Amino acid sequence: MDVLLTNILGTEVAAVGPDAAVQLVRDWLSEPKTGRYVCLTDVHCIMQSHRRPEVRRAYDSAAICLPDGMPLTWTGRMRGHRDMSRVYGPDLMLELLKISADRGYTNFFLGGAEGVAEKLRQRMVKRFPGLRVVGTYSPPWRPLTAQEREALITQVERCQPDLIWVGLGAPKQDLFMYEYHQVLKCKVLIGVGAAFDFHSGRVRQAPRWMMNVGFEWLFRLAVEPRRLAPRYLRNNPAFLWHIALQLLGIRRYPSDREG
Repeated sequence: MDVLLTNILGTEVAAVGPDAAVQLVRDWLSEPKTGRYVCLTDVHCIMQSHRRPEVRRAYDSAAICLPDGMPLTWTGRMRGHRDMSRVYGPDLMLELLKISADRGYTNFFLGGAEGVAEKLRQRMVKRFPGLRVVGTYSPPWRPLTAQEREALITQVERCQPDLIWVGLGAPKQDLFMYEYHQVLKCKVLIGVGAAFDFHSGRVRQAPRWMMNVGFEWLFRLAVEPRRLAPRYLRNNPAFLWHIALQLLGIRRYPSDREG
């Protein structure tokens, strides 16, 4: 499937919607190639990519970056991509788990606080009869030691999952996938961040209407003010400023994928 990309402050984001994103992953699952990874990008991700070269490399190396944020969708539409719509990570996860249960794809949950991945497995297996979750792993928040790294690689080789779901929060999960995608043997890794907490029941999701109008960030700020306030207060105004400069043609934000 050919996918159009749109440059958002130097990061190439796929100008697609949820249906196209699901079909793309389904296509990859039917191919022998391994090691692809998918990043779900929002304003925080774009600003981290703008500021940090190592994050930019992680997004540039991804098989695709999907627009998991209404501001990215609005930006893409203003640039002429009328079919671009939000690919919400938790929804993408549920849809692909449903397909996995129907088609027999195997899944591995990697991330979350201690016990969250296992709680997620229990809930998803109950929700989707026939779903095969072949392993879970909740890593420490620090980088893995050499011994832990080898143990994880061995565990994944033993489980042989088709899909690895990575829930470490962005951009940590994206840096993790960039580092590990060539050594963790699976078809596709997908970073879905807060989906682990939402689907395990650990954290409440915003009402759907707030998501649709772009105010999910306000709900999440109310739920987790100490963690999210510094992020939103810094990133949201900066994103609006830089995207205005880009859309008006005042400043260029070249992508490393261009040319």
